[in-house]
Amino acid sequence: MPQSRNHHRNLIAYHDPRSPVSEAFRTLRTNLEFVSPDRPVQSILITSPGPSEGKSTVAANLAISLAQAGKQVILVDADMRKPVQHDLFSLPNTTGLTTALVRGVVPEIYQDTFVPGLRVITSGPIPPNPAELLGSSMMSALIGALASEADFVIYDTPPVMAVTDAILVAPRLDGALLTIALGVTSRDAAKRAKQLLSGSRSRLLGVVLNQVKPGRGYGYYYYYYYYGGDSGPELSDEEVAAAVNSKAPSGR
Repeated sequence: MPQSRNHHRNLIAYHDPRSPVSEAFRTLRTNLEFVSPDRPVQSILITSPGPSEGKSTVAANLAISLAQAGKQVILVDADMRKPVQHDLFSLPNTTGLTTALVRGVVPEIYQDTFVPGLRVITSGPIPPNPAELLGSSMMSALIGALASEADFVIYDTPPVMAVTDAILVAPRLDGALLTIALGVTSRDAAKRAKQLLSGSRSRLLGVVLNQVKPGRGYGYYYYYYYYGGDSGPELSDEEVAAAVNSKAPSGR
């Protein structure tokens, strides 16, 4: 499949597997696999408090990292307002999630990628009512169907403070990761996003701290993570604030 550097430049886990960024995603992958032996995590929602905090890039790189470990992975672009996964993977977006929610699951919604083991369900055509579709019984049925199709299913959803979409989906999944960006996300926004997820009875797995600049000589952002363990929605305000206030680690 032809690859465009412009579209794929943020897929660091694929293009530069020896980088500190890729290593961070491998560690995150390991944490997800062992976060709760009694309650395995299979379906994971990725969101952020607001826009431009890197949640879609985190979702894509995490999905790649899981596939590189030999897992069967489905990445679902559930951001039906500003979808980007089709651009990141250079895929057509004529059919996708909206197709499945309106017409039912058809083979065309699954698109193979250049990463073995990773399939993407793009958003599909932008609907006038994303929240209604995501809150529907069809979405619940689709979540169940996808769980039987892969080892991991990653859902990229809109920012949690902007619209209700993530709150509608998160309680039906095994857990959620909150992406926050150093220098972009305020402490109040991070705390409010955490409260919204907790209030929806979602299982908050942890926080991915994004856009931490690496040491000299490396051009990509570094993805650092604070992991909440199996505390679920009990991740404290102090822990979230600590992640927001963390200083960038030195480059490796």
